[in-house]
Amino acid sequence: MFQRQRTGSVVCPSCGKLVGVNDAKCYNCGRPRPGMWGFTPLLRRLGQDLGFTELVIGGCALLYVATLLVDTSQIRLAGGFSFLSPSGASLFLFGASGKVPVFDYDRWWTLLSAGWLHGGLLHIFFNVLWLRQLAPAVAEYYGPARMVLIYTAAGVVGFGLSTVGPVFLFVLAPLLGAGGMTVGASAPIFGLLGALVWYGRRVSGVVGRQAWMFAAILFAFGFVWAHTGGRTDNWAHIGGFLGGLAAAALLNPMKPERIDHVIAALACLLATAAAIAASVITGLHLLR
Repeated sequence: MFQRQRTGSVVCPSCGKLVGVNDAKCYNCGRPRPGMWGFTPLLRRLGQDLGFTELVIGGCALLYVATLLVDTSQIRLAGGFSFLSPSGASLFLFGASGKVPVFDYDRWWTLLSAGWLHGGLLHIFFNVLWLRQLAPAVAEYYGPARMVLIYTAAGVVGFGLSTVGPVFLFVLAPLLGAGGMTVGASAPIFGLLGALVWYGRRVSGVVGRQAWMFAAILFAFGFVWAHTGGRTDNWAHIGGFLGGLAAAALLNPMKPERIDHVIAALACLLATAAAIAASVITGLHLLR
């Protein structure tokens, strides 16, 4: 089951055409080593997105449990989105972003880590549902590596806007529900919607209209929730959507995925893991 394929043909990960497993390049799109040294069939078994959706869900779940266990005495048990909510200190420790961590503690790398943390059981539940719906679709249209790039860029832009927006555009803070710290996969999820909107503009109007509909529903829910006592970061939602839209425009879905996209995607995942590690290492010192 886990053996390399040494002979025969495989599907090129970039253009979907059949190539020889040992071909030096794809003669349709030019991708180097499309057979990936015989491991392409194994990776394809992980799904259209090469297992990225499961990686994010598993990582978010592990970090959510970790934030609860680190400070069990401060777990909030109120109803709604506050049920089983980690303490602020736990979220700060593992890499929450926002004005306080970035400006007060110089934890700029939290723009990468915050999208993997969640503030309650319902928070992570609904984000996982949206992620399972959107990530495979974006991977199908853009390729799994470019989907990782879009996801990462949307998170950085979303949490970046959430950090600087309330400082420089403070008059909008009451409207957009800004806070001192922010977490959640919703910023990169809005980025996936932005990528689907761009795909709809370039390729399929049906996909674009459906993505706009989902985005409008989620934006409306975020604004209503912020003005009825709930805590939601509409700065991050807007920034994530714009970040995903911009990244998708740069990663033209009309062209096949390239090997440098794969290298960049791996770099994004390693940088995110390093950001979480840096948050914990420095956070332990700050919280003593």
